Amino acid sequence: MIGHDHPSLPGHFPGRPVVPGVVVLDRVVAALEHAHGPLPPLRLAQVKFLQPLLPGETARIELDPVADARWRFRVLRAAATIASGEIVAQRRNEA
Repeated sequence: MIGHDHPSLPGHFPGRPVVPGVVVLDRVVAALEHAHGPLPPLRLAQVKFLQPLLPGETARIELDPVADARWRFRVLRAAATIASGEIVAQRRNEA
């Protein structure tokens, strides 16, 4: 949950605050690192924002491994998908 006092909310958007997508994605990365430990640099291969997340709303993150160092994610508010996409970790030998 992103509280009404989160520093990203002022100006995003005045009169009807919405949690910025970058904040939602930051939570996805944090959940991935919580589950798998520190990761090499990550790339967002695909991201879709389907609905806004409002301050104070509770959302959950689902992570599904696709392949080694690749995951699909969904951010859900109840049964509604807010965002989805795919994250890829750079392999240790990639520059």
